[in-house]
Order: sequence, then C-alpha cells, then structure tokens
Amino acid sequence: MVAQRLASAALLGLIVSSVAAAPTLIPGPPLGVDQILDKNLAARGGLEAWRRIHTMVWLGHVESARANGPSLPFVLQLQRPNRTRFEITALNGQFVRIFDGTHGWRLRPGGNGAPDFKEFSEEEASYSRDEFVIGGPLIDHKAKGVTVKLAGLDEIEGHKAYLLELKLPSGAERRVWIDAKTFLEIRSDRPSTNPLSKGAALSVYYRNYHSIQGLQIPFTLETRATATNSSEKLIIDRVALNP
Repeated sequence: MVAQRLASAALLGLIVSSVAAAPTLIPGPPLGVDQILDKNLAARGGLEAWRRIHTMVWLGHVESARANGPSLPFVLQLQRPNRTRFEITALNGQFVRIFDGTHGWRLRPGGNGAPDFKEFSEEEASYSRDEFVIGGPLIDHKAKGVTVKLAGLDEIEGHKAYLLELKLPSGAERRVWIDAKTFLEIRSDRPSTNPLSKGAALSVYYRNYHSIQGLQIPFTLETRATATNSSEKLIIDRVALNP
C-alpha cells in the first residue's frame, strides 16, 4: 500500500536519508574547527539558550515524490538526551516509532486490522542511543563526548560549506556540512540501518531555517535515497519548546 510504504520511509527518513555523489574537497579552508564551531553555535542561538531546552515538539506534514496522495501529518516529540516519539497519521491508521533512551518500538496497522508491533533492530536501537535529539552533536560537543575534525571546504548545492567529521562516544562516525556564509548545518550523513542497504551512507538536508525564541531551527528536512531515486520531505508547521 502506498500510504504504508510512504509512512515507513518517512518514519525512517526523519533521522536518515541517502547520500548524493561524493564531494570534491577544496583545500585550504580559512577557518579552524574551533572557529567554525563557535560561529555555528552563535548562528544557532547560543549555548545557554539551547541548554534551557529539555523538550521539544514538532508538528507538520510529510511530502513524498513517490506518492500522488495528500501529505501526511506528523507529530514528533523530543526529550533530552535521546528520547523520541514520532507519529504519522495515514488513511489506514497511525504509524508510530518510540525510543525510550534504551529500547525502541515500531507500531503500524496490520493486514488483519490489528496493530503490527515490533521492537527496533539492534542497528536502529544503537543509532537511536547515539542521537542527541535536541541541538544535535555539535552544540556543547565536548560535554557530549563528541570529537570533531575539519576535513576541508566542500560545495553543497551551490553553497560553500565546511565538512566536519565527527566521532561519537560510542565510536560511531558522522559527517556534517556547515554553510560557510550562514554557519548553519545544511547536510549530515550517517550509515544506514535499513537491512536492504545496511552500512550505506545516508543523508539529510536542512533548509528553511526559522527563529523560534532565538533558536534557529530548520523547517524543511529533505531525505534522499539515491539507490531508489526517491526523496521525502518533513515540513514543520509549528514548533513548541519545553512543552
């Protein structure tokens, strides 16, 4: 069913997406990694402002290039350090993903009308444990145990961007691109947890930043799956801080 495939892809796509072509680095970036991180922190609203946020709720809708039907409304609830509840409403029911900080569960309508309930795979649970759902890995990175290395200056969709390579406390690796003009994140990569493409690089693009009580938050998150030539967008309509 189209709605079920879309919702499943969108649920996964909130935190993942496929990578585009490998970047060509431009040598000799003028700033060091500490300067880039300081400018990124200032651009996003400042450390103390982000430290005051303990819970966050996004309300919006999912758009997919693979579906001709209406967009699907979603609610995403976030709580430090890595608890989440993500719910999409489709014509045939609700699709929910929940992570309590240690374990995760997926719920969707079953073929016989009864809910289909499954636990996260070990890859999904491991990825979710590594997430810093409010603020991401760069803000207060030293306190989070994240190490950051500057890989060079890249170009993403016509924007010059600093490419940062991150290592999380678990040893997992991430890549983040910081716009060289605005110093906001414009893309991040991580390995896939999908069993059909496990380990492949996945990407999410951040666009349409809005200021919410002084914090810069992207209101469009586009995910791309190069292998299937598909993409989804999470469009945020409203954000609540510390509800």
